[in-house]
Amino acid sequence: MTTQFKSLLQVLDYFKEESTCIAYLANSRWGETPCCPHCGNVGAYKTNRGYKCKAKECGKKFTVTTGTIFESTKISLRTWFAAMYLCTAHKKGISSLQLGRDLNVTQKTAWFLLHRIREMLANNQTEQLDGMVEIDETYVGGATKNKSNKKRRELKESGQQFVNKTGVVALVQRGGEVRTKVIYTQKPKIGDVLPIIQQHVSENALIITDCSNMYTNLKTNYNHETVNHGESEYVRGIFHTNTVEGFFGQLKRGIIGIYHYVSPKHLGAYCNEFSFRYNTRKVSDIERFEDAFKKCNNVRLTYEKLIS
Repeated sequence: MTTQFKSLLQVLDYFKEESTCIAYLANSRWGETPCCPHCGNVGAYKTNRGYKCKAKECGKKFTVTTGTIFESTKISLRTWFAAMYLCTAHKKGISSLQLGRDLNVTQKTAWFLLHRIREMLANNQTEQLDGMVEIDETYVGGATKNKSNKKRRELKESGQQFVNKTGVVALVQRGGEVRTKVIYTQKPKIGDVLPIIQQHVSENALIITDCSNMYTNLKTNYNHETVNHGESEYVRGIFHTNTVEGFFGQLKRGIIGIYHYVSPKHLGAYCNEFSFRYNTRKVSDIERFEDAFKKCNNVRLTYEKLIS
């Protein structure tokens, strides 16, 4: 199902009425035949407010939003769809203040909307990365670069340069997808990243990293090559980490330029957002918008859980 619109104006023109939004969501979820979100049975009776499962052992009522990120929402689906389009189309994201102004909702509502969208965009794929996989880490938070040279030197000598920063490990398959994981350990070691690598990277992959101690002993389980940034070696033939560093560039420019500050608690959610856009970088905005709908099932995020 591909709908032809290329801008927010066309999105709002297409989704003029709530009934159009409901029909679009139903077609995206089920196609021609509704499927009960409670028992999985295909087939349901149409009711005044939604559907009722045909299975005798179930017989529960449900609507098109039951079992999705939209369940129990008090916000119109038209507003939801506009927010999803803006969030997925903007390369570096959109702030809750800007989204609130664009959609005429409060900043609090826009903030909650965006976090539910990020929860929906989380990458739950079990397929492992293969081929050439670049792995690197970055640290988000703090302003060490704004300190004096003397203070930065002292922090580095004491091993405190990453205090008040949160680590993010990214694994990028060349020409393929990215996986990210937030690490809350102040000084990550091989034991912190090895389970992440084992989960997301095939044993047949060629891993390329820098010479960080975090990747010590990777050669034991993987074909592993390094580039020595400390010796100003950034490219050696086909071996480099420029791809993963390019992803970090997008992530950090989005945080610095759009969001300005991201708390360690919610950093993983922002990584979900940037990872989704990176993984769908080769498709159009409308295709990315439609891909987001495929992730709306079996996802819930309440406000109480978000702020707990």
